[in-house]
Amino acid sequence: MRSRLAAMSCLMLAPAMAAAQPSPVEEGRHALDTRCARCHAIGAEGASPHAEAPPFREIVKRYPPENLEESLAEGITSGHPDMPEFILTPEEIGAVVAYLNTLIVK
Repeated sequence: MRSRLAAMSCLMLAPAMAAAQPSPVEEGRHALDTRCARCHAIGAEGASPHAEAPPFREIVKRYPPENLEESLAEGITSGHPDMPEFILTPEEIGAVVAYLNTLIVK
């Protein structure tokens, strides 16, 4: 009886637990927010806090997000001298690319 109740509880909680997982787009935005937003505008509007840091919505016009995967994995050479180095996991890179694709105006 207990094992049946435990199994039913797990089945009932599974959808709620799955819903709590952020989407790749949300994970990508979070990765950019925690690493890049102090200098770059990461959203669909607004100015970058750092004058020499282009908004990401402009970067995706110049470089398709999929073309940035290798650069993100190896480290991007910056156009502004005070850009910090950071490391993204392969999963984070995929999530960042998913988020950047949302910024492309079609």
